[in-house]
Amino acid sequence: MRKTGWKLARRVLVSVPILLVVSFLLFAALRLLPVDPAAMSLPPTATLAEIAEKRHAMGLDRSIPAQYGIWLDEALHGRFGTSISLRRDAGALVANALPATIELAVCAMIIASALGLGGGVLLFYLRGTWVEVVGDLGTILLLSVPDFMWALLLLLVFGVLVPVLPFMGRIDPGLSVPRGSGFLLFDALSAGDFAVLRSALRHLALPALALGMAFAPAIMRVLRSSLIDVYHEDYIRQTRLRGVGEVRILLGHALKNAILPTLTLMGVQFGFLFGGTLLIEVIYGTPGIGNLMVDAVRNADLPVIQAVGLSYCVMVLAISMAIDAMVLMLDPRARAI
Repeated sequence: MRKTGWKLARRVLVSVPILLVVSFLLFAALRLLPVDPAAMSLPPTATLAEIAEKRHAMGLDRSIPAQYGIWLDEALHGRFGTSISLRRDAGALVANALPATIELAVCAMIIASALGLGGGVLLFYLRGTWVEVVGDLGTILLLSVPDFMWALLLLLVFGVLVPVLPFMGRIDPGLSVPRGSGFLLFDALSAGDFAVLRSALRHLALPALALGMAFAPAIMRVLRSSLIDVYHEDYIRQTRLRGVGEVRILLGHALKNAILPTLTLMGVQFGFLFGGTLLIEVIYGTPGIGNLMVDAVRNADLPVIQAVGLSYCVMVLAISMAIDAMVLMLDPRARAI
């Protein structure tokens, strides 16, 4: 147990320099853009002297490493600057928008996991039949469709042609958002407001399904390949010789070993899925950090872009560490290394 704890602590320590490098590269790239944050933060009637004074106050007349040091010191104290376009704290803007993105990503990953794991087990169980051939061709076809294309197709079919689900925002107009954590499903459930809960689930259905369907085929194919490899192990043949049924061998013995490489893939997929929420949020009007990032790029709002980019990096690192912890707990071989 102590060895597992040390491995997890080492992964946390390794993530710190990764986060610093990513934040510096993002900061340097933004500072090289032909944009003057000092001039943008002042009225159009500001004089050159006022702009120069503002640049000095913001530290923009220093070198990029010195500017990064100032920004890093402020960020460590929870201050990420003021939005140029909205005149609000950039960190607060990201904190308000982040729950919507996390909620969408988690729901999408649940859908992708259910479709991928269920489909992978089914394809393996029906191996050697025409269903496997059709399913294999189907997964290749699904892999070739990007998430934004699924979003547009689902919106067209279930939002326009057969309007059974809403496709804009998080809840229906007229409903009040319960106060709390910002996670609408959790807050509605905690408040016992089932009208808001039902509306939030209906609004999440299409964007979450679009993301989930884009990532499910990869999980399905990896799980089926892992099950094929596991079935070549000696203990599977010995279990079959003892008269154990095929369904019990599959679900009770093979699946728990084949699921480990699939979990690793799911962690990587979840990181990509979290980044893929940006386009989905724009298409469905979800007020998450994806929409916030698009507005910030449109307005050259450097503090918000920096804060959102850092949030994406932190979330991907957190997801990676969570998957590593899960694999260490489930796989004795990983703990022995």
